[in-house]
Amino acid sequence: MIYLHLLFICLHYYHSMRLQVKRINVRLYPDARKVIPRFFNTGNERSLALINRVLQMPDNEANNLLLQVYKEFSDRYIDIRAILDKHFELIKRLLPQEKLHTVSKEKKLLIGSYFTMEYSLEHAALFNPSIVEDPDQSGAAAGEKNVIVSFRATGEGHISSLLFKRGKLDKDAMIHFEPSGKYMNEGQVTQQNSKLKYDMLTMVNTGYELHFSADTLLSERVIFPIALTEKNGIEDARFVKFIREDGSATYLATYTAYDGSFILPHVIETTDFLHFKMSPLRGNAAINKNLAIFPRKINGKYVMLSRIDGINNYIMVSDDLYLWENATLLQQPVYPWEFVQIGNGGSPVETERGWLVITHGVGPMRKYCLGASLFDLNDPSRELGRLKEPLLMPEEDERYGYVPNVVYTCGAIIHHNKIFIPYAISDYATSFITILLNELLDKIMAE
Repeated sequence: MIYLHLLFICLHYYHSMRLQVKRINVRLYPDARKVIPRFFNTGNERSLALINRVLQMPDNEANNLLLQVYKEFSDRYIDIRAILDKHFELIKRLLPQEKLHTVSKEKKLLIGSYFTMEYSLEHAALFNPSIVEDPDQSGAAAGEKNVIVSFRATGEGHISSLLFKRGKLDKDAMIHFEPSGKYMNEGQVTQQNSKLKYDMLTMVNTGYELHFSADTLLSERVIFPIALTEKNGIEDARFVKFIREDGSATYLATYTAYDGSFILPHVIETTDFLHFKMSPLRGNAAINKNLAIFPRKINGKYVMLSRIDGINNYIMVSDDLYLWENATLLQQPVYPWEFVQIGNGGSPVETERGWLVITHGVGPMRKYCLGASLFDLNDPSRELGRLKEPLLMPEEDERYGYVPNVVYTCGAIIHHNKIFIPYAISDYATSFITILLNELLDKIMAE
């Protein structure tokens, strides 16, 4: 009986020390119906032959075919004619000027349809989420918080773009999303420096701006690769609500730009999620992935987490948001579940007891788990504690996806003394967990 009593005490102590991670019964899957029209370039010689085939069609046949295109695709876009006209404008250079004037409006639009393709934004995956407080808190009752969740969406050719959803955290830290919009919108692109010629090459060095109409829903706005450095993907945006020294707020996000061969870190700036400024980061330490900005300056300087060697966590300090020259080693893998690499899971979250950093670790069989660490508020290069065991591991029904055996996040938020974390399931879908904040901090400091 004594042994059973001791066993009971040990089990009670063990369970009392275990973190209570609550999985929320909400899972977001990729939606193949979210499409955008892209320019379909077949090469000059082939394109010219295609244009001539259309021009040789009898007018009534061409008109009937155009009507069929309208019938099939008008319901998928706000203005299908504007799309076809835009794509004709991109290809009309192949026609001699004298011949161009003889082409009817209907055939121009029909030609435009042949140079249009639909791209399914999230057919392959909707994952690697981050979360921030919505700048618009209208409609949030007492105890509720409007939030914006960003996602990495991946479609054909493994090209990644950035999508958003607007949601609400209720008093119990359950999330409720507003219905998604129907018409996806890529916004209007402008050069940051209006004196420069607008082209893909200048955007590599100067960045660009993206503007959406206020009558679009947040869930209809897509940031699709535009600059040459990101033509194969905008990956893993880590959004944070950044508080300036005067108390005003802006939203920043680092992301990985991928051109198919090389990666380069960029930063997004916005105040309203309507207008976005996209800029490349510079400097010797602006390399690799996993950059995450602290939510305010510390000792008068910008501070950033990074993983410049692909293995360890680093911390960087700079006077300039866009220039990062030096990095200092912050964390190395210590526990078996993070032996392959350790990285951040989004921007640090400020608590009264320190900077809480959700981490990710990679262990045997390349299994990704989430962890947590705490750092000094005034000197974030000083680690106060780290969980010995994973905070979150993939459960059996989370082990299968585009990349198996992965849980991953790009950000977290505090709500009613709970830490709310959206996380990716095997690079495929997205779900959510909550943990009592003080229990998590106590556990970190106890270890």
